[in-house]
This record gives sequence, C-alpha cells and structure tokens, in this order.
Amino acid sequence: MGLAGGTAPSLRIDGVSKSYVSGKLALDQVRFQARSGEFVVLLGPSGSGKSTLIRLIAGIETLDSGEIAFDGKTVAGGGKHLPPEERDLAMVFQDYALWPHMKAVENVAFALRRLKMGASERRRKALEMLDRVGLATHAEQYPNDLSGGEQQRVALARALVAKPGLLLFDEPLSNLDADLRERLRVEIASLTRECGSTAVYITHDQSEAFALADKIGVLHAGKLVQYSTPEALYTAPETPFVARFTGLAGELPGCIESWIGDETVVVRVGDTRIKARAGNLDRNKPSANVHVLIRTAAATLTPATVDDHQRATNELSGTVCDVAFRGRGYDHVIEVANGHRLVGVFGPDRLDRGSEVKLSLDPVGCFAFGDVDAGVTTTPLVADRSLASLSMSTS
Repeated sequence: MGLAGGTAPSLRIDGVSKSYVSGKLALDQVRFQARSGEFVVLLGPSGSGKSTLIRLIAGIETLDSGEIAFDGKTVAGGGKHLPPEERDLAMVFQDYALWPHMKAVENVAFALRRLKMGASERRRKALEMLDRVGLATHAEQYPNDLSGGEQQRVALARALVAKPGLLLFDEPLSNLDADLRERLRVEIASLTRECGSTAVYITHDQSEAFALADKIGVLHAGKLVQYSTPEALYTAPETPFVARFTGLAGELPGCIESWIGDETVVVRVGDTRIKARAGNLDRNKPSANVHVLIRTAAATLTPATVDDHQRATNELSGTVCDVAFRGRGYDHVIEVANGHRLVGVFGPDRLDRGSEVKLSLDPVGCFAFGDVDAGVTTTPLVADRSLASLSMSTS
C-alpha cells in the first residue's frame, strides 16, 4: 500500500488504447514507465488524450486494450479492473471538487475515512496538513469562503494527507491567475517530493511541465510521441511537433548542403547557411528540403553594422517588426529572408521597429527536420521566457 507501507509504487502503462463512443481513437498504444517517487508530466494540447489517460490510471474509465500496473501488479487490463478506491491513489482536480457543506478541515479529514483511525486522530492529521499548505487559520472555513487558490490548497492537502502511493493531478492550476499559479506550482512540487509519492500530472502549459517534471511525456493525437527528461525534450526533440509545442522562435525552409558527422547538417536558407542538429533526418536517406526549427534561446540579437553583408554561418539579417517589454529586457519579432518571422527574440535593450539587426544562431538550438508535418509554428507571438532561459549548452 503506497507510502503507508513505506514505498511509493512504480507505474507501468503498456500498450494502452481507448476509443470514444463515436469510434474515434483517444489513445493509441501508449507505453511508458515511471519509477517509484518520480514526478511525470503528460503534456499536450486539447484533444491529445492526456485527460483520458489520467482517468484510465485513476480507474474512472476502462481501457479497451493494454495494461496498467502499479508495482508490477495489474490494476487494469486482461479482464481486470480495480475501482479507484482500491488503487491507493489520490487525485487533485481542476475544479477543486470540495464538499461545499464541509469545512476545510472536514474536507481534508474525509480522505482518511477508510483508514483505521479515530475521529480525533483524523482531525489532528488534517490540521497538520492544512498547516503545511499554509491554511492552518482557515481550517474552520467553508469552501465558498475561500479564494480559488485557497480551495486548491485544501484539495492538495486532502490528496496528500493519506499519503497515497500515487498522486494524480488533472490540470490543477489552470483556473488560477499567473502569480498564484507559480506559487502553487512550487508548493505542489515540494510537497509531493517531500511525501515521496509517485506523481502523474497533466497540463497543456509547457513552462509548467518543464518546471515540475522528472520525466515529460508529450501526447499528440492519442500517441505518446516522446518520453524523456525535460532537458532531453528541449535539446533533442524527436519530431517537429515536439519542437514546436515546447517553444520556438520560428522555422525557416531550406535545403541540405552538407553533413557534419551523423548528427549535424548544414542547411542553405536563402543566401546564408545554418548549422543545425539533424532532427529526424538520416544521411543514408536523402531529404533535400528541410525546415530549420529555432529555439528562442538560440538567437542572439545585435544591431546591424556596415560589415554585416559578409555573414558567417548561422548569421541572419533581419528587420524588427514588433517589440514587447518583458521586465528585464525586450522580446522582438524579427522578419528575415522571404518574409519569415522569428518571435520572442530577447535582447536587454529595446530595438525600434524598422531597425536592421543581425541574428546569431547557436547550432545547439537549431533542429533540421524533413518536410513531414512541417507547417506553421504554434509558438505564441511573445515566446515564454521561462523556456527561453533554458541553457542551450546542455547536451
């Protein structure tokens, strides 16, 4: 039994598939493993299958095929389906799911009802957990008297108080404002790791995923397209979708001019050359036309000089189209050759609209992918600085 027995369970998802009533495939042969005590984030856009997967793990829904196992013991699959109350887990929901007629302390103590514990002991443990989430003085208040952030902390305390082996988080921060979301993210990470539970957390927020996870699984159209550490996901995306969904300045079409070893290519983009990591390319399977996908952190911005017509490899000329103040500096939108734009290019000083600039690109943050699935980047106009701040020197 989870932490009550001293050890959080490992989690194995093996070939899990699920279809909607309409016949549309929600999950397609999803496979991954989480070690005991790991914090796994499932990241994907709306409709990717992440909510369906967490409901299957919780036992709220039944799978069509595959297997789900905790500590090597099957809880779903092969004709077996343990109900949620027999899976030693707790779940934190997006909408808090607190009992409105119960005070905060009663909501938390409710999670202990199935344990062999007297009412006074349940109350004591509930008060201790409320104190740990900073709500000791709110114990006697009802949910309607609490703010959204306070309600979510009550929900977190309720999930943690029984020390479940597995903690599930269903986009718990999406209804909160930015400042509160960041503070609660820190609390969730520290309390979950302090309790030692294995955790699965779903979100569509890339910066949230990078900040929380030991491992990230990226879901796209029901498929798990990459499962790796945050660092590996950021520095070595395996598909164009993963690269785009985890933050780009933009992408430029070009053609391969040469290879450097098996992992680096030189791509001609207009009248310049860009050295880039060889994404999904195979030098034994020629793919002349490619897209170079560029991280925001890979671009260094400087004003143009009279000598910039003599460009070196990984240098681009451009024009500032837009600029946004970001506190410690400015994000710029830069138009380069053939009308292509790079967004969220950071600089400590403001460069005026219409200014001519030079962009120097770090090859570590440039990825060349074949034309398969090439399209418009989903990166917002002003890129996320928390992603851009990740070091491009990570290998």
